[in-house]
Amino acid sequence: MWLYLKLMQKIYQAVKLGKPKNIKVVEWVAAIGSPFGLENTMTVGVVSAKGRALPQQENYVPFIQTDVAINPGNSGGPLFNTNGEVIGINSQIYSRTGGYMGLSFAIPIDVAMDVASSIEK
Repeated sequence: MWLYLKLMQKIYQAVKLGKPKNIKVVEWVAAIGSPFGLENTMTVGVVSAKGRALPQQENYVPFIQTDVAINPGNSGGPLFNTNGEVIGINSQIYSRTGGYMGLSFAIPIDVAMDVASSIEK
């Protein structure tokens, strides 16, 4: 996990990081990933909610909820705002079937960077 976060930190140094606290519900966002092994796939949607906790979650993470299509293989990819800034890391979907149902969640980039710094220390 530490190595993964370290690698992501290096990748995200190449792009500008946005401020998740400044995003608004209904703001357009884009996700990049490799769903089902299909590399360099981009999907778009809107922010549905901010500071969302998931049911039965042990530790509170203030997820950014979107309707961006996230499927297996997208996790770990960046969530961009319309300024091209990374505002989150695509984390998971909430689904009864395991497939995309219109509910996807991203870890705010500031939270992810804080975790990476803590692990590094």
